[in-house]
Amino acid sequence: MTNSFKIKLGQGGFGAVYKGKLFNGSLVAVKILNASKGIGEDFINEVTSITRTSHVNVVTLLGFCFEGCNKALVYEFMSNGSLDKFIYNKGPETIASLSWDNLYQIAKGIARSLEYLHRGCNIRILHFDIKPHNILLDENLCPKISDFGLAKLCLKKESTIFMSNARGTVGYVAPEVWNRQFGGVSHKSDVYSYGMMLLEMVGVRNNIDVKTNQTSEYFPDWIYNKLETDSDLRSDIVMAIEENEIAKGMTIVGLWCIQTLPNDRPTMSRVIEMLEGSMNILEIPPKPLVSSPTRSLLESSTS
Repeated sequence: MTNSFKIKLGQGGFGAVYKGKLFNGSLVAVKILNASKGIGEDFINEVTSITRTSHVNVVTLLGFCFEGCNKALVYEFMSNGSLDKFIYNKGPETIASLSWDNLYQIAKGIARSLEYLHRGCNIRILHFDIKPHNILLDENLCPKISDFGLAKLCLKKESTIFMSNARGTVGYVAPEVWNRQFGGVSHKSDVYSYGMMLLEMVGVRNNIDVKTNQTSEYFPDWIYNKLETDSDLRSDIVMAIEENEIAKGMTIVGLWCIQTLPNDRPTMSRVIEMLEGSMNILEIPPKPLVSSPTRSLLESSTS
């Protein structure tokens, strides 16, 4: 199917992804999961979570392989790859920039998919790893959430869930996930991750230092300083009035999503309302009290 893993599309925390082709000519993406002890919780999470979904903004699982220690997942092929290469402009080739309307439509698409995972399924799905790397774009730049290896399933009536250890990616992890003193872990933890990603999309900069994998400066502070001084969020480009309104609106929504206490964050339904409403009347929320943990804190919480 993959021609002996000839074309590698990417590498994630749970395995490598390769380009493949079915006998009917359809292109697919094949994720080969890393070897893990036992049956592999990441594999079970991925299959059990995504097979419960059917949404235009959630990547489609076409099949899987489970043969001894070999585990693979076969997904629809997303020709434009992941969102991170666009907003960080990484990779050997020059990548065309996304327009502000593209970013706005992508933000709304991701919000709708999270609302679906939290409210639209017969069981609530918490993703726990929302970040640009896990947002895939098809040929029309339609965004789709992928990589459910850290997902948790829970009943809709459960307001919070129990987790024995922290999970997620540094820079996107909600405060309550690594320190329960901030509140219970819930769907609002995904809201926080979405908010951090939204701020990255607007600022087009990474909220973590790639070399150290730690937050070099608390990313939202940089955003707040821009808003308080009425500075352009993107000083590197000239923005039209309409584009600046979109950028400012997305920024304010992102800041509401990353409030320190879960109860202070909006639901994804409210996020969609804010994004689709008149964003120039949105109030700027108070500054969050704390940042996401560094890698060392996450590792200590799981040990």
